[in-house]
Amino acid sequence: MKLNDLVLTSKLVADTSGRLEKIALLAALLKRLAPNEVPIAIGFLTGWPRQGKLGVGWASVAEARPTVSAATPTLDLVEVDQTFTQLQSARGKRSGAERQRILSDLLSRSTADEQSFLAALAIGEVRQGALDGVLTEAVARAADLPSNRVRRAVMLAGDLGTVAEAVLTEGEAGLSRYALQLFRPVQPMLADAAPTVQQALVSLGTAVIEWKLDGARVQVHREGDRVAVYTRSLNDVTPAVPEVVEAALALPVHEIILDGEVIALKDGRPLAFQDTMRRFGKRLNVDALRATLPLTPFFFDVLRLDGEDLLDCPLIERLARLDAVVPAALRVPRLTTADVAEAQRFEADAIARGHEGLMAKLPSAPYAAGRRGSAWIKIKTARTLDLVVLAVEWGSGRRKGWLSNLHLGAREPTTGGFVMLGKTFKGMTDEILEWQTKELLARETHRDGHIVFVRPELVVEVAFNEVQRSSQYPGGVTLRFARIKGYRPDKRASEADTIDAVRAFAP
Repeated sequence: MKLNDLVLTSKLVADTSGRLEKIALLAALLKRLAPNEVPIAIGFLTGWPRQGKLGVGWASVAEARPTVSAATPTLDLVEVDQTFTQLQSARGKRSGAERQRILSDLLSRSTADEQSFLAALAIGEVRQGALDGVLTEAVARAADLPSNRVRRAVMLAGDLGTVAEAVLTEGEAGLSRYALQLFRPVQPMLADAAPTVQQALVSLGTAVIEWKLDGARVQVHREGDRVAVYTRSLNDVTPAVPEVVEAALALPVHEIILDGEVIALKDGRPLAFQDTMRRFGKRLNVDALRATLPLTPFFFDVLRLDGEDLLDCPLIERLARLDAVVPAALRVPRLTTADVAEAQRFEADAIARGHEGLMAKLPSAPYAAGRRGSAWIKIKTARTLDLVVLAVEWGSGRRKGWLSNLHLGAREPTTGGFVMLGKTFKGMTDEILEWQTKELLARETHRDGHIVFVRPELVVEVAFNEVQRSSQYPGGVTLRFARIKGYRPDKRASEADTIDAVRAFAP
């Protein structure tokens, strides 16, 4: 398929407001693809090439973009995909110049529309409304399969492009390979947010109430003597967490997949999240770190047990299975109640012990891997939000030479974009300033005076006193006395809190 066909469809989708119309346009395009073009097209349409980050920024794209464009479209998808592979694989002293040459050659052979699309794609700025959810529905329609079954396959595979290639090529048979498997981690189930436990119980009724730990989310797979530990981004960190491996091996099971958190404790109280994350860095002396910064795992769900897939079982049944094999010392404390006063007493105890707040969960809910929904609700008494950095301003005075004042955004789930909430430079240590200056400059897309705009990739945990109504910002709300608690490298921008969650805090 020609790149131009995909670009034109992308523009039509961006100009179409209706979800069903978007799905129809995308399904028609997907039906025309050759099997090897499917994962390429999925990556382009979601704004994330299958190669991942290409190693180019806004300045490189601006310099490489020619003043003229091709009169007629000639590029095809496979050709562009191969060029992106060359871009990513450029290494060595002259890699920057080589990437510039490759990019310039590609853009010189592109039409004006193709140039705009490729430039946005290279720096992660494709915004067309072709969200993963819409595209998943389009894949299901193109393959003539039920959307719920395709959605489940994507959850378990963790990759829409892979599933799309299978079902568009093989149809029903392509779905059969995507089942819950040991040592193939799945995306974790995610939660909405509520400002109070009372509001969460109004939504859920009777709920399973758990401590909310400020630790690192892990998924643990065991078969016999083999154990693997994965992060929330599905990275294998088994060598870094021997305590978790030992805990898993001690369970009276042959096969198990567990969902939980690991956290660094001192005298039974949690240390800061950044302390826990030190155990997940590169080139670690694990034995030395373990001696000074031991980790404790706490599990709150079980997805598979001795050959049985439990994803579709109600939470209350999964918890019964969890309790039967995992000792209480390794389980997150919980209770089941519809009584607000009882839940508030449980919350006060969790806070007194140094934890973030509570999780409230619907007892009848299955495990929806990779999805955020109202079946799980987080209540952070400390009033914090996970937001995305959209831009940053150069500092002055003592902070001159560092990027300091962050522009913060909440996720807008209907568009895939982010809504600006306000700015803050409070709560930053010199270490954070130095780190974020390096990381944000690497994500720069363009500048406007002293403001550096960046790809919306970095998630930061922000504490605040209250949410106020405001006509100054597009979301209609802003944060009062916002300050930075720390960056969350374990979270992707797609896992940031939504603008609706922020508005729920407003009076």
